[in-house]
Amino acid sequence: MQIERATMTASDEIETGTRFTPRFDEHGLVTAVVTDAGDGTVLMLAHMNAEALDRTVETGEAWFWSRSRKALWRKGETSGNTLRVEEMLVDCDQDALLLKVRVGGDGVACHTGRRSCFYRRHPLGRPDAELVFLNSA
Repeated sequence: MQIERATMTASDEIETGTRFTPRFDEHGLVTAVVTDAGDGTVLMLAHMNAEALDRTVETGEAWFWSRSRKALWRKGETSGNTLRVEEMLVDCDQDALLLKVRVGGDGVACHTGRRSCFYRRHPLGRPDAELVFLNSA
């Protein structure tokens, strides 16, 4: 399967139509926010190129494009912590995706061994403040 790439700017067709035409950025990537399908916890943020998106839609497993390694990868292929996609939502102008997933293996999504990649917060109003670890880290 080959997913059609948007060749137009945001318009009524993209914003209110039913045709899936993701708007990849100048690097050929679309942002994917990944949440737990059960409780909504934000697990990670990643990027997909057209091939990763095609494979995700075809297999139901989350595939991404690693910007640092410049390579396609299936989440969990080495760790066993796979991401089974239960639902994929598309934002209004089709330049971001929300994947609602079930995590396999040990149930951790972050390469640090934590459930979520978002395990620290930065105090607002204090630009020089240190990051604070969340209790669930």
